[in-house]
Amino acid sequence: MLSCLSEPTSIKLNHMDNMKYKFVVSGAANMSFCCSEADKKAYEIGREIVRQGGILITGATTGVPHMAAKGAKDEGGISIGISPAATYASHVKSYKLPTDYFDFIIYSGFDYSGRNLILTKAADAVIIVCGGFGTLNEFTIALEDDKPIGVLSGTCGASDEIYNLLKNIKDPHHHGAGKMVFSSDPKELISGLIKVIDTERKDVKVGPLVGE
Repeated sequence: MLSCLSEPTSIKLNHMDNMKYKFVVSGAANMSFCCSEADKKAYEIGREIVRQGGILITGATTGVPHMAAKGAKDEGGISIGISPAATYASHVKSYKLPTDYFDFIIYSGFDYSGRNLILTKAADAVIIVCGGFGTLNEFTIALEDDKPIGVLSGTCGASDEIYNLLKNIKDPHHHGAGKMVFSSDPKELISGLIKVIDTERKDVKVGPLVGE
């Protein structure tokens, strides 16, 4: 017979073992100016995130983010979208954005600029694939926040301009520049970012759960 007054079971959790890496993929919604293989590489980035223990977060939009979401779901992983719209109806009708390949979508209601801020704040690392000015906006937010940033080289657009931006803009404070990973290989890019994230986490001490 079950009793509602029974003693609670003590469960020990290893927080680091159960923690997922949260990767934001930022890139061109309109891929007309991207390199010819950018869509395939975006898809592979989504798959590789899942293979290496990550959760995908995107701006719930078309193009590169949508291809990454498809890759993540095809690999059996978790895909989360953060929309600029306030409601499902607005997301579909006003913004004309997709709803497939997401486990759920958060409707921020903050338009694109506000959505970009929320999106990058949610990340353990931000990945740039191709991209236009919106992608550059997300890149500079991540840079100022000292986030690990991965750039998938050879996909055109913003991804191929970032190296020169960092080289030519002499920032004495080096905002985030020490946490950049560049690679044309999705697998190598994700593994490189995980090394950066793990290095940041290794000295974090997690206290006991309440009641332990």
